[in-house]
Amino acid sequence: MRVSFPDPPPSLPPHARSFPAADSMGSGSKLRLWCSAFACALAFLGARGDDDHLVDITYVESAVAKGAVCLDGSPPAYHLAPGSGSGVSSWLVHFEGGAWCNNATTCLHRSRTPLGSSKEMARQAAFTGILSNASDYNPDFYNWNKVKVRYCDGSSFTGDKEEVDPVSPCFMLFLIFLLLPALVPSTNVHYRGARVWQAVIEDLLAKGMNKAENALISGCSAGGLTSILHCDRFHQLLPADANVKCLSDAGFFINVKDITGANHAEAFFNDVVATHGSAKNLPSSCTSKLPAGVCFFPQNEVQQIQTPLFILNAAYDSWQVRHILVPEGSDPEWRGCRDDITQCSTKQLETLQGFRDDFLAALGASAFAGSRGLFVNSCFAHCQSETQDIWFAPASPALGDRRIADAVGDWFYSRSGFQKTDCPYPCDSTCYTN
Repeated sequence: MRVSFPDPPPSLPPHARSFPAADSMGSGSKLRLWCSAFACALAFLGARGDDDHLVDITYVESAVAKGAVCLDGSPPAYHLAPGSGSGVSSWLVHFEGGAWCNNATTCLHRSRTPLGSSKEMARQAAFTGILSNASDYNPDFYNWNKVKVRYCDGSSFTGDKEEVDPVSPCFMLFLIFLLLPALVPSTNVHYRGARVWQAVIEDLLAKGMNKAENALISGCSAGGLTSILHCDRFHQLLPADANVKCLSDAGFFINVKDITGANHAEAFFNDVVATHGSAKNLPSSCTSKLPAGVCFFPQNEVQQIQTPLFILNAAYDSWQVRHILVPEGSDPEWRGCRDDITQCSTKQLETLQGFRDDFLAALGASAFAGSRGLFVNSCFAHCQSETQDIWFAPASPALGDRRIADAVGDWFYSRSGFQKTDCPYPCDSTCYTN
């Protein structure tokens, strides 16, 4: 469906989600880096888009009895905007982003925030971009049943440990000695992300998704990784004759060394998998050959995915640059460049071009398979489907003559394929800036 553009919608802040760093550094540096990235993720949770389309929260109370709970033991949650008209039998399930936690300390901290507890979540969420209910701003999915699944486990919905992680006595004494009794946890930490995913999907199936004719699982950042890791599993739970596909927005994290030569991204994901017990929920086709932590990287997953998958990503993914390639504190001379690509020196741009080369190599030939969709632009961005000005607006980013919403819609409905990568920075004049 193609439409003419109305007056531009209000500008919206990009919904970025951060990648916490860095296990190869000292514990103090690691905690500072993790907290910086985590704080940014929380900040974006408060960003609101179209205030005219606020959707109430739904708690999956029945999940608690199954042990499908957030980090703090509270029930999972989502926001559902019912479909209408021609979209009543179509479902878009979008997973929220927000980084990961990789040990008992970071998961305990997270459990007291909206990224680890449904008790802390806002009771309404703004639906914009791919979740918009306006045909002028979301032409192919506006009248679908649209779901935003809240992220409260810290493992991209892969964790599953029966045992509950007790609070460290040393950490408890640390809080008491700091005279911060309010921070002393009242609950233990649960690692049940995979159960949460299953419970939410089962709840949606019972509400009509079991009769879906069209279904798209999507997500941003850690949520984009969720849509990759659970793509085939989602397909298997839908009707056999349904048109089911997957969209990953800014979820294609790559396994590269930082500018110091350290590979903290791999070490970090190894810790995530070990902490949450994620290995059994990652494809055995990967874990039988590689360490489970490495199977968290999509480059080791996508070749096994059978369901049609669309990868939407910036080749200069701003959060991967800031938290994988150039972690905070790794080099003061990068401070300006890692925040604004226009401030990069010639030498720094060469490093970023190398990152782009690594990103395209990680995509591999499987990204261009017949059923795949690919939109990789040369913007310095992270998450491009949730923000209206980027998803579908007069000045939205484009490759060729198609904006992101056009490309995804054409691909989903098989009107035409779309597999394009952009030329190197700074050739793309359509990149969004606010």
